[in-house]
Amino acid sequence: MTGAEASYDVHEIPDLTLECGATLRPARIAYQTHGTLNADRSNAVLYPTWYSGRHWDNEWLLGPGMALDPDRWFVIVPNMLGNGLSSSPSNTPPPYDRARFPRISVRDNVAAQHRLLTEVFGIETLPLVLGWSMGAGQTYQWAVSHPEMVQRMLPFCGSSRTSPHNRVFLEGVRAALTADGAFRGGWYPDDAWPITGLRAAARVYAGWGFSQAFYRDETWRELGHTSLEDFLIGFWEGFFLDGRDPNNLLTMLDTWWHGDVGTTPGFASTEAALGSIRARAIVMPAQKDLYFPPEDEEWAVGHIPGAELRVIPGTWGHFAGGGDNPVDTAFIDAAVRELLDQPPAA
Repeated sequence: MTGAEASYDVHEIPDLTLECGATLRPARIAYQTHGTLNADRSNAVLYPTWYSGRHWDNEWLLGPGMALDPDRWFVIVPNMLGNGLSSSPSNTPPPYDRARFPRISVRDNVAAQHRLLTEVFGIETLPLVLGWSMGAGQTYQWAVSHPEMVQRMLPFCGSSRTSPHNRVFLEGVRAALTADGAFRGGWYPDDAWPITGLRAAARVYAGWGFSQAFYRDETWRELGHTSLEDFLIGFWEGFFLDGRDPNNLLTMLDTWWHGDVGTTPGFASTEAALGSIRARAIVMPAQKDLYFPPEDEEWAVGHIPGAELRVIPGTWGHFAGGGDNPVDTAFIDAAVRELLDQPPAA
């Protein structure tokens, strides 16, 4: 079984001390696996989730005949801290519940995932780490934090550090969520979410997730919508109202806002951290991504030894990496296959 109804597992870490100084007791990492780990544990692929995404939202890039075929690869999809399945404001008991949930960094996610891989599966080598959006940020961080493990990396529609312009967008989302009077500083009851704030956040997101050309060409019709307003309500408001708790969204937003591999202990700059990456890398921004434009990733690739920049063409913007457009899916899948067919970097 696939999708939201499929079973998944949870790894419980008794004490996970976060970079902010707080300790989750315990921290829970929800995850799903596809395929079978081979005897020497050499076929594991790590595919983290993205902002508000859940493990089933990554299934579009997996399956028979695709590069990530579960008959060959053991694909592990860990849910981000804060996404509502792993430890989050919405499912953590007092005293770290709701608005008291501690700040989570990208490295906190990587640390928890490393515990999962080593403690549950005994994995020491990852032939590939890949991800979309915040999943791409985790991919970069994995390659910096654990260069001895990561043989290949493919971040798509994401970045190694959050740009000032991206932070401006995130402040718009934050303001929309918290301006609703029902938000109550994050202490809203479970049966009275700040729905007005969620709908407003959806409208903020709508102007960024897809490109200007996507809207000009009315490409939203390919997703089955009959008018622009129908798309804003049916796709965007529906997306945010689909079980996405505002405190969870704010936790992940903060993680995104502070993302930067250059703040990894031991490095003086983002450039130095990128220069430490040993993995064979294909970095894939989307041509018209308003969050993570190709020029930003061109800069990052210039600091990663041997890395290749491969731009996803077309007008879908950030959502070129979301699995909704078969053309973009095929383009990404081909790059994954090509990367896996190449030997690891020397």
